[in-house]
Amino acid sequence: MNYRHSYHAGNSADVVKHSLLIALVRSLQLKPGALTLIDTHAGCGLYDLGGAEAQRTGEATQGVLRALTDMNPLLNDYRAAVQAVNARAELRLYPGSPQILAQLLRPQDCLILNEKHPEDAHSLRGAMRGTSAAVHERDAYELWLALLPPRTPRGVVVVDPPYEQTDERTRITTTLAAACRKWAHGVTVIWYPLKDRATHWHWKNQLRKLGIPKLLCVEHWLYDSDQPGIYNGAGLFIVNPPYAFTQGLPPLLDALRAALAPDGHRGEISAGWLGD
Repeated sequence: MNYRHSYHAGNSADVVKHSLLIALVRSLQLKPGALTLIDTHAGCGLYDLGGAEAQRTGEATQGVLRALTDMNPLLNDYRAAVQAVNARAELRLYPGSPQILAQLLRPQDCLILNEKHPEDAHSLRGAMRGTSAAVHERDAYELWLALLPPRTPRGVVVVDPPYEQTDERTRITTTLAAACRKWAHGVTVIWYPLKDRATHWHWKNQLRKLGIPKLLCVEHWLYDSDQPGIYNGAGLFIVNPPYAFTQGLPPLLDALRAALAPDGHRGEISAGWLGD
């Protein structure tokens, strides 16, 4: 499955992913110690919702536009992150994970971004101008392992590929296993699109075999059954989520359900430990 983020910027998957990513980093920042934030597949950093690619799908109407009009205070941080890249009240730009992570940085934290695609890496450097982020242009999986353990005691690795390669899930599984051996207590966030249940269940079984003690799975299926050939939802695997994050997750997921499915008929968001 080829999931180019420029076509899907601001959709429901982005709302869930970025809301949870903000909550995760905020929970880690309850302690004063420095964090290293690493984004292995950073993309362009900033997306034009009025551009041809985003307009072709129009998915932002079912995602960020709904979240911006929902007044639940649990989504305040997410809305603020989106509004921060739009100078006017009109929504024109959507921040990718690099922009959102940069907004969360404290003076003691650092942000490392990686994007292998030359054109996207060029766009990323432009989008991150004025921030303290370091931008690399390397193989994502090689960089993931090379930077572990980070120089700071704590950190987060965000893995968010477009799933263009047929072996993407295998590379993630293999690299995650090696990463956990190098950095057993590290927090890792792996985003994935959901195409069909059989493929996803097979991958979950492969991840279960790694024996990671704390591996949280958050899934947002848009339909009750697979719709062939289309995007059926998205999810996150989160390794070693902090306690404060997991405690605050149920009400946040309730808020996201209400915002993204005001009629109650637009999919389901669930969370559970992979070992259960």
